[in-house]
Amino acid sequence: MGHSNNSFFGRAALAVATLAGLLLFAGAPNLRADDDCQRRVAKADHKLHEAIEHHGYQSEQAAHWRHALHEARERCWNTNHRWWDGVLTTIGMTTTMITTAITTD
Repeated sequence: MGHSNNSFFGRAALAVATLAGLLLFAGAPNLRADDDCQRRVAKADHKLHEAIEHHGYQSEQAAHWRHALHEARERCWNTNHRWWDGVLTTIGMTTTMITTAITTD
C-alpha cells in the first residue's frame, strides 16, 4: 500500500513540474516585451527624480523627463495594455533614501 502512495505522489509531482515548465516557456516571449516596457518606465522615472533633485521640480529638465515618463507609460499601455507604475523604481528610490539617511547620520 505504501508503494502506491509514493507512485501517485511521484506522478503528481511530475505532472505539476511538466505543467509549470510549459507555462514558463509559453510566457517567455511576452516577458521580453514587458521587461522592455518596465525598463523604459523605470529609466524615465529615475531620470525625472534626478532632474528634480539637481534642477528643481519646475525645471525644464524635469518637464522633459516628466514628458518622457508619460510617453513610456503610454507606449506600454498601447503595446501591452498594462501600466508600469514603477514598483521596482519605488524599491530603488527607497533604497536610495535609506542609503542617503545612513550616510548623512
